[in-house]
Amino acid sequence: MTLAVVDASVALKWFLRLRDNEADTDRALAILAGISAASIQMVQPAHFTVEVASVLAREKPEEAHDDLLDLMEIEHHTLDTPDVLATALELAIRYRQHLFDTLYHAVALHTQGATLITADRRYHDKARSEGGLMLLADWKP
Repeated sequence: MTLAVVDASVALKWFLRLRDNEADTDRALAILAGISAASIQMVQPAHFTVEVASVLAREKPEEAHDDLLDLMEIEHHTLDTPDVLATALELAIRYRQHLFDTLYHAVALHTQGATLITADRRYHDKARSEGGLMLLADWKP
């Protein structure tokens, strides 16, 4: 079984896949299929659902409620410990990134065998030396 932390940049592709400029939706949907088939176990920071819902409310207000219900049905575990938050804070300061972004990475770093899968190239390029993350574009189903 694969352990994955899926950040909002990837999860939003599940709901915004019909936009013309949305890259790598096929890979994001393959991750979702893996979660549904239980070949991928998703481990997330506590703010995951709220962050995705906030973007859905802005981008798809007419469908946001139904999408939120769908999101809440996706099987995942949450990791919310003081150690995760401390690591996320260190990453946020070191790379001058928003704490919401670094929380995903911290969960991956504190979950043995987990990898953060992100479509956020800017964060990936800054923090890849920390390990525990990969670009969605590089993920192989």
